[in-house]
Amino acid sequence: MNDILLVEDNEELAELIMAFLRRDGYTVCWVTTGKGAVSYMENHSVRLMLLDIMLPEMDGFAVCRAVRKQHNLPILIMSARSGREDKLSGYELGADDYVEKPVDGEILSAKVRALMQRAYGSQQKGPLVSGDLAIDLESRCVSLKGKPVELNVKEYELLLLFVRNPGKTLRKEFLFDRIWGSDSFSESQTLTVHVKRLRSKIEDNPREPKRIRTVWGVGYRYEEI
Repeated sequence: MNDILLVEDNEELAELIMAFLRRDGYTVCWVTTGKGAVSYMENHSVRLMLLDIMLPEMDGFAVCRAVRKQHNLPILIMSARSGREDKLSGYELGADDYVEKPVDGEILSAKVRALMQRAYGSQQKGPLVSGDLAIDLESRCVSLKGKPVELNVKEYELLLLFVRNPGKTLRKEFLFDRIWGSDSFSESQTLTVHVKRLRSKIEDNPREPKRIRTVWGVGYRYEEI
């Protein structure tokens, strides 16, 4: 299950929004039309919907109305239409919050965090499960096949980032910046060392990893097994 469904027909804006959300550890699915959003929700579950108003085929207000009939998830509307009547229409149809375009990524991220916390509270701190690997977000403890796995702080943060982005190729630069920070004095080779250590703790055969796959010349991809 993805955390967020982003419904936005502007590709450049969508990429920017997804970068902010993924930076915060959320998994995101993106669709470009209103009908696509409704269709997606008929077959999948998400924790939150981030919804543009001006969409092809079916506008955001209609999407909000259709989704709210079947699902009780937080809906955050984004729109350049910032008039009082538009905002009232959104709230009356069941939207939980409204953010104006052009979108400020930091404000958007803060609103998403607040809605997630309000809607799910401690559920956001519950175990994150990937096959026979489990991560307790509250205690920051990891177990594999029911047995504890001892990780240092960076190994834990790296694993959490991988597990929250299954099947996605994450560039080395992205991983290093997220875990160590772009201003860190650590060598980028540190990432390679930590991946090697992490594999030694969660892979059946670290020399032939099935979870943390190397994408040569790019980075790594986490696979659920």
